[in-house]
Amino acid sequence: MNTLKFPPYLKKGDKVLILSPSGKIDSNFLAGARQRLESWGLKVVIGKHADGEHGRFAGTIKQRITDFQRAMDDESIRAIICSRGGYGAIHLIDKLDFTHFKEHPKWLFGYSDITLLHELFQYNGFASVHSPMARHLSVEPDEDVCTQAFKNILFGVLPDYKCEGHKLNRKGTAKGILRGGNLSVLYGLRGTKYDFPAEETILFIEDIGERPYHVDRMMNNLKLGGVLEKLSGLIVGQFTEYEEDISLGREVYQLIFDAVKEYEYPVCFNFPVGHVSLNYPLICGSPVELNVTKKVTELKTLPPIEL
Repeated sequence: MNTLKFPPYLKKGDKVLILSPSGKIDSNFLAGARQRLESWGLKVVIGKHADGEHGRFAGTIKQRITDFQRAMDDESIRAIICSRGGYGAIHLIDKLDFTHFKEHPKWLFGYSDITLLHELFQYNGFASVHSPMARHLSVEPDEDVCTQAFKNILFGVLPDYKCEGHKLNRKGTAKGILRGGNLSVLYGLRGTKYDFPAEETILFIEDIGERPYHVDRMMNNLKLGGVLEKLSGLIVGQFTEYEEDISLGREVYQLIFDAVKEYEYPVCFNFPVGHVSLNYPLICGSPVELNVTKKVTELKTLPPIEL
């Protein structure tokens, strides 16, 4: 497996930066996230335009690019924490310079629209964390399992997860590189250089507000494009806030199951990742072991492989 580079883990006293590369956010969530991170002994900086507003975005394209590039280039910043998703990261993806970052890499945290930036970081050879963001850090208690997993990854404790089985699970065990995120965002990168490699990949997917036939279209695109047949495993997370379409005759999970039913790798459904409060942080680009049974799914994060 071709592992990606893990940035250095953090220690108390290190500096992290919260910024908003996509949609605008209530400044109260920025303050809440700051308070939570400071309670862990970290120094927190808020990006210049993190609470900005330009239409639906947290600032103009130039402002958002400038904030993100400064965070990448600042050697004192040890982690970049995105405040929220929404839409807008696509404006940054081909504008960021990794020259200095490659000498002083740092962790990136976020999910939803931030899937774009995870794909960008992986394209440049670095692992990053698909994780809850500012609102979660603000409103959930410190003992919340996802908050604690977020904290553990920051300080170098690799996550292992278990969840209940599902009737559509396909049993099996596989090792591979964990990649994925929001299905619609991944779909939007198909045919570009930032598209994820299918070989040796254990893919996880989630989405919000997508009509079932859109999900069916995206899964069939992955199938026709030869992606699904090359995977080592598939983790199906939460698909939320959509209207059921009885005319299709199948639920969303069944649509996904049908797209991969001819393959032999393990597949698990209803994994706790997505636009829900139980949103397990996952290290994109990490080697993992996936063990799926009818009763339980186990996902173990493995130490990075030294090149």
